[in-house]
Amino acid sequence: MAKPRSPLQKWLTRRIGYPVEGMLVHGICRLFRALPLDRASALGGWIGRTVGPWLPNSGRARRNLTRAFPEKGRAEIEAIVRGMWDNLGRTIAEYPHLEQIGRERVEVVGAEHVDRLREDGKAGIIVTGHLANWEVQPVAARLHGLEVGAVYRAPNNPIVAELLLKLRGVASGPQIPKGPDGARMLLRHLTRGGHVGMLIDQKMNDGIPVPFFGRDAMTAPAAAVLGIKLNLPLCPTRTERLEGANFRLTVLPPEEYPTSGDRNADARILMERLNRLLEDWIRDKPAQWLWIHRRWPD
Repeated sequence: MAKPRSPLQKWLTRRIGYPVEGMLVHGICRLFRALPLDRASALGGWIGRTVGPWLPNSGRARRNLTRAFPEKGRAEIEAIVRGMWDNLGRTIAEYPHLEQIGRERVEVVGAEHVDRLREDGKAGIIVTGHLANWEVQPVAARLHGLEVGAVYRAPNNPIVAELLLKLRGVASGPQIPKGPDGARMLLRHLTRGGHVGMLIDQKMNDGIPVPFFGRDAMTAPAAAVLGIKLNLPLCPTRTERLEGANFRLTVLPPEEYPTSGDRNADARILMERLNRLLEDWIRDKPAQWLWIHRRWPD
């Protein structure tokens, strides 16, 4: 367990650490914005796969991969780690170019389900994970006429948080932070007929244990709970990186809800189904998922 920081450490982080980090992130963003999309993405990928495998978080990625794929050897695991960092580097570099990606670089499979979400007169939920460039989905949805709010975890650094909100702003939907205030905002948004995208593959300490790659993972059930409670269409959506800064979005038809009459049991059944779907997508292209998350207990 990490040792709590002292008041002095917290003060130094706020007064010095955050501003320095903010200047660095703004500078990197300006660099990638100045480059054409393909060059920015390629540079981000090169930085990611060159530096990333040496970072401490790569140790967690290797442990997660070894447990998820016990049949894979060390060379295969290392190749996935390098590919993961390549993808993450590209994703970061593509932030200033999200509008162009949405307009020019996204192939949509299942666009009829997006049309139905837009035209059915109801709120709706899109669920996905940290696959490929997960920021592409709300941008592509807007360009198909569907405004999708995004539930996100705000970075600790408020300077970086503000920049990310601006970069994500091309999606036009409301940005909904995690936490009690965000939960109320999310419920208001849905009850008023809005649509929301939710990432369901991060650890949530007060979530429910749901199998994922053969081990229980604490999983946020909010998408299932709200979908069942409000009787909303819930569409799983996959993002794939095809080559460079080109993508495919696959929108699946709305899930059929379990009907046992026990909402908690039905929500668990649905989350088990969604976790199996995510697992299938990750197994297909493991380098495009973010293995550095604390998804399971160490």
